[in-house]
Order: sequence, then structure tokens, then C-alpha cells
Amino acid sequence: MQKIHFSVQINAPVKKVWDTMIGKESYSIWTKPFCPAGSRFEGDWSEGSEICFIGVDEKTGKEMGGMYSRIKENRPCKFISIEHIGMLNPDGTVDTQSEEVKKWTPAFENYTFVEKNGVTVVTIDQDMSEEYTPMFEEMWPKALQALKELTEDYENNPGQ
Repeated sequence: MQKIHFSVQINAPVKKVWDTMIGKESYSIWTKPFCPAGSRFEGDWSEGSEICFIGVDEKTGKEMGGMYSRIKENRPCKFISIEHIGMLNPDGTVDTQSEEVKKWTPAFENYTFVEKNGVTVVTIDQDMSEEYTPMFEEMWPKALQALKELTEDYENNPGQ
């Protein structure tokens, strides 16, 4: 397991960036680089709560399962830590015990937010299995660019 690291500067206040990142509708937009057919989350972002990240299969349009996680830490507008603890199977069952899952759990995905003069820097640090690192090194910059554009568009055109 290794750590991968990414950051983006967003021309918007931290509260707007935070709300865009974890909002039900906006989440499914900025995360499209990870799952082009769409993704969503079930659960909430409060510390200690369970949350599932669910993707849609491009070919079938059906939910294909995803990640079973827990919010390890939540300091609003400052830091959020997601602890990935298993897989959500397409049938809705959770796998936290298979050998495949035990190879990479627990894995953390941490977001740090720092605002200065109305500009917010979002930093992502994620535990990653070496086999998936190249894929995520390609997807994360696209996702962060989407988060930036979505947040800045709303910030500049709040009525739209």
C-alpha cells in the first residue's frame, strides 16, 4: 500500500467547496471521472457513520456495487477522513472478510481544506494498492478539475 497525493486550488470560499464536494447531487457530477455512468453515496458524512459509494455500470446502466466505508473523522470545512473497510457487492451485500478485501483494508482517503482570501486549496491523500495507482493518478486530476469547475461555476453564477 502506498499513499497518493493530489491538490487543487478553487476560487471559492471553503464552505462552498465543502458543500459541493459532499452534496448529494454535486457529488455525482464531480466524481464522473471515477465512474462515467454515474455514482452516488448512501449514508451521511457525520463522524462515525457508515457510508457506501456506489457506481453504475456503463454497459448495463445497473448499479455495480462499490465501497463500504466509515467516516473516521469530520471537522467541517477543514478535514474529512474516509476509512474504506470493505466492498459493496452488486446485490447489496457487504464484504469485509474476503482475502481480496483484507489485502487493502483499511485504506484511508483524506481531504484537507485550507482557505485564504476566498481561495480554497483541497488536498487529497489516499492509501492505494500499487496495481491501481496508475488508474487513480489519471482519474484524480480530472475529478478535482471537475470539482473546481462545478464549484467556481456555481460561485460565479449562483442563480443558475
